[in-house]
Amino acid sequence: MIDDTKVQRAVRLLLEGIGEDPDREGLADTPDRVARMFHELMSGMEEDPAQHLQRTFVAASGDLVLERDIPLYSLCEHHLLPFYGTAHVAYLPDGRVVGLSKIARTVQGYARRLQLQEQLTAQVADAFVETLSPKGVMVVVEAEHMCMTMRGVNRPGTRTLTYATRGAFQTDGALVDRVLRMIGR
Repeated sequence: MIDDTKVQRAVRLLLEGIGEDPDREGLADTPDRVARMFHELMSGMEEDPAQHLQRTFVAASGDLVLERDIPLYSLCEHHLLPFYGTAHVAYLPDGRVVGLSKIARTVQGYARRLQLQEQLTAQVADAFVETLSPKGVMVVVEAEHMCMTMRGVNRPGTRTLTYATRGAFQTDGALVDRVLRMIGR
């Protein structure tokens, strides 16, 4: 899906556009390095992250499952600058659970594409609903955006908090409060 030749040409043109010499020693291999980097950073575009939720296991309990502090790194689609932070995913199983590593893989899959934090949060929640059919799901993402930290308003340490609720979490405020307490919010 990623066209290395186009990425390399674009990076070379960008370097020229900002007044750099793309042939100087420190930059000569940069177009190739950037193209290779995008294969990793955009790997979520070449997969359906919800696929990680396909394999499930029987669960006798329908009690809350929370995986918190899942590291995430993404690129803002507005400025192509990174945002990074943590995701917390809580769900109420309806007879089936998913392997814990699959929750983190799902978050990573959606994060590894050009993204908006609000959209990322909703995509993870919707993937759970559509694939796992839990009684409810809540996804909380807290991230720092380099577009606010190193440019524009220049406010390092500013963190954006988004959350999406589905099912029981939309109607049970105590359940939402419980998750927020469990993640330290």
